[in-house]
Order: sequence, then structure tokens, then C-alpha cells
Amino acid sequence: MKKVRNSEQNVPLGEVRVIAGLWRGRKLPVLNAEGLRPTTDRMKETLFNWLMMDITNARCLDCFAGSGSLGIEALSRQAQAVVFLEKFANATHQLKKNLISLKCDKGTVIHTDSLNYLSQQNTAEPFDIVFVDPPFHQGFVPQVLAHLANNGWLASNSLIYVETEKTHPPLNLPENWQVIKEKTAGQVVCRLVKVR
Repeated sequence: MKKVRNSEQNVPLGEVRVIAGLWRGRKLPVLNAEGLRPTTDRMKETLFNWLMMDITNARCLDCFAGSGSLGIEALSRQAQAVVFLEKFANATHQLKKNLISLKCDKGTVIHTDSLNYLSQQNTAEPFDIVFVDPPFHQGFVPQVLAHLANNGWLASNSLIYVETEKTHPPLNLPENWQVIKEKTAGQVVCRLVKVR
């Protein structure tokens, strides 16, 4: 992640790059904040190769949005809509600015604690694709997957992308969920889970 500097606030910034689609090659500023770890281009390319046949017109949920890298890539590749959940106000503000700079009205940024938000019953339309890429070593993944399973967040035949540290315990998935793709790169493991 290339570093640049925001001269107005003297806040160090990084950049993420949109790989393909409407905004291919666009570089977007992101905050360098503790725990903010944008998915690498290589891993992002793998993920969206997996999703190639499913992303168009999909409703997506980016549970720990951070830089918004995954959700913005989805929008660039013709997702119908993305809801971004992000706990940190500065990251939320930067994500909103990036969506404005892209002239994109299909992204909704919600400043919230993702675990609290997902623990509530979903009253809106469920999601076709969910990105679960939380800060590592915090134990968030089992809780998030349980909330997704139990609170009406998932459409039928939805897909869930889960990114964890290599040392993370095996995922304890419901019977009707199946890992259909898996890749390890360095200390990171990414999986695509199909909900049947």
C-alpha cells in the first residue's frame, strides 16, 4: 500500500487500487489506522475471480469495511448496491469521500459497531454476497457468522467471503454452509462459503 500525505490535516494516508470494472486503475486514499489492513491486490483479484459469475446486480454487505476496498471493487464490477459497516469515524468519513469522488450513489456507509449491528434482526432486503474481513486476532469471525446465520441477513444461495489469520481456529459452519474455495497467502487465509 503506497503512502501519501494529507497536507490539510497532516494525517498519513495510504492508497488502495480498484482492479477492474468501471473504475479500473483508480487509486483511492485510505487512512493508516491501527487494525486497518486492506486486502492485498493479489487476494482481491483471487476473490473477484471467484465471484465473477455472481457479482453483477448482487446486493453486498461489507461487514468491517475499513478502506472500503472490497465493497468499492464490487460496485466497480456492477454490484447492485453495497452497505459498508465501519466502526471508526475517520475511516467512515474517508469512505464517504471516496464514494463521492467516484460519483457513486449505490454505496451506503453506516458508522456502527458491526457486531452490534448484525446482532439485530435484519428488516431490509437480505444480501447476496457478504464480505467478512475483520481485524485479526480479535475473535470476531465466529460471532459475525452466527449473527449472519440467525438474523435474516442472507439471501438464499448467498456467498460469504471470510478472511482470517492463518492461526485462526477452523470455522464452525452451519450444516447448510459449505466452503467452496480456499486459498492461503503468507499469514492470511481466505475462504468463500456458499449458503445452500
